[in-house]
Amino acid sequence: MVPLESRANGAIGARFDSENAPTLSWRVDRAARHQLETTRLGRRVLCTDRHAWSTGRIVHAFRGQWNVEEIFRRAKKGGLVPWGPSHQRADGSLRLHTFATVLGLMLVSLARIHLGTTASPKIMMQSLAAIRATLVRTTTDGAGRRPTVMLAPELTAEQRRAVTLFNLDRWLPSLLSCMTSRPRKAKHAS
Repeated sequence: MVPLESRANGAIGARFDSENAPTLSWRVDRAARHQLETTRLGRRVLCTDRHAWSTGRIVHAFRGQWNVEEIFRRAKKGGLVPWGPSHQRADGSLRLHTFATVLGLMLVSLARIHLGTTASPKIMMQSLAAIRATLVRTTTDGAGRRPTVMLAPELTAEQRRAVTLFNLDRWLPSLLSCMTSRPRKAKHAS
């Protein structure tokens, strides 16, 4: 038997006979394998040239990179801001499509961070999309364009917080009317 390669977790050898086909034999060193399983396997080794960073900051940066990769995986599958299907043929169109998708992913992520919500991005965006004012056209007896009135929606606490944080009232002033807190009436004992 002529050994081809030896490893800590096993040995591989080959035998060449002139009359027979080559055969391969191997064995596992159980003690070496157990040591590998308990000391190395299943762990991540992070290599960096950021010597000034603390260990916690390096781990946080790695997890942030993982989150970005996960967002792109979901975008490819068709999540909240899907990348595809892309029917563009020209490179410029594909670049623009990709840029718009990345911009959308960034805006959703930044909105989630700014709101500080633990809800999924899809639930958060559905909640924000529900902030709508109703446009009512009134009737008059006079000629001309009918006047319109904006009716403010009923907002949840999270939606009120989003209106305040994102200054949505500057585009839709009627949202301010649903933001004011009304004093509660005191109950009188009879």
